[in-house]
Amino acid sequence: MTDTSKKLAGRIALVTGASRGIGWAVAKRFAAEGAHVIAVARTKGGLEALDDAIRAEGGEAITLVPMDLSDFSKIDQLGGIIHQRFGKLDILVGNAAMLGTLGPLSHAKPSMWEKVMNLNVTANYRLIRSFDPLLRLSDAGRAIFVTSSVGAKPRAYWGPYAASKAALESLVGSYAEELHGTNLRVNLIDPGKVRTGMRKEAYPGEDVSKLASPDDVTDRFVELALASTDVNGQRKAV
Repeated sequence: MTDTSKKLAGRIALVTGASRGIGWAVAKRFAAEGAHVIAVARTKGGLEALDDAIRAEGGEAITLVPMDLSDFSKIDQLGGIIHQRFGKLDILVGNAAMLGTLGPLSHAKPSMWEKVMNLNVTANYRLIRSFDPLLRLSDAGRAIFVTSSVGAKPRAYWGPYAASKAALESLVGSYAEELHGTNLRVNLIDPGKVRTGMRKEAYPGEDVSKLASPDDVTDRFVELALASTDVNGQRKAV
């Protein structure tokens, strides 16, 4: 029986990059709010640990999807599987990303540039391409993509990552403009300074006690995932 007292009761939510950091926290929070979570990440062990953590708090088992989003054909396959099993998708969270190497743009290796763009931009385009029909089958489809401050304001030595986030913001903005007159809403979230592995990679030695935890930023994700929200094409900071 669905617990209608929970904010996302009965909703089907797919979260990428769910094996750690913000993706883990959002998946866990969505499950606590009553959603059935489809958790996607490369690390099977991390997904299993997430499932254990959700069950330990009294939540139901989630659907685990260990896969590399840079293998784009698998995204299409996943869309077909979700349609067959659930008949729709209510919430999509495009969170998975990689930092790449920080340094002078002229020193960036083409192979690294390609990996950053594949995961941070092209994979999200492929998610939109594959899951747009499923989100439109929902009575209130919601898509949320995670961006960064450098997507709006470029920073020296962050070239590949900054370019990928700027491209993502433009991509999502274009998608949102196509959705007028539909029940689908698409937005961006800039979580700010959060205590994650990527943040540690970018700022080694930083005092993490001054950073928000991933759990601290989940309220905004729930807000934009609600069937009642009418926000579309917005860039929301936490």
